[in-house]
Amino acid sequence: MLAKFLDEDIVKINPINFAEISIAFKTPSELDKYFPSHLFVREALPWEAAFIAGKAFLTYRRQKGQKKTPLPDFYIGAHAQVCNYTLLTRDSVRYRTYFPKIRLVSP
Repeated sequence: MLAKFLDEDIVKINPINFAEISIAFKTPSELDKYFPSHLFVREALPWEAAFIAGKAFLTYRRQKGQKKTPLPDFYIGAHAQVCNYTLLTRDSVRYRTYFPKIRLVSP
C-alpha cells in the first residue's frame, strides 16, 4: 500500500511515525536511506492536533479503554484530521471510532 501511495503522491510522516518506524533500523542514516526526504515529507505536528488528540484519548478512557499509552495513535489521527490527510493504517477500527471524518486506507 505504501508503494502505491508513493506512486500517486508525496507521503507525509510526523515525528511519531518516524519514531515508530525507527525501531526497525540501527542508525538514523540507515532509516534515511529507506525513507528519503524527497519521497517522505517530514512534517511537524500541528498544535490543534494536540488538543484533538487529548479529547479523543479522554473519550477512549471514558469508554473504558484499557491501554494506558495509546496517546500517540490519537495524535496521528488528529494530525490527519487537522490537515485533511488520508491515513494508511492497520488499526482502522480505532481511527474510524475516534476520527470518523478522516479518509482511511487499510491493507
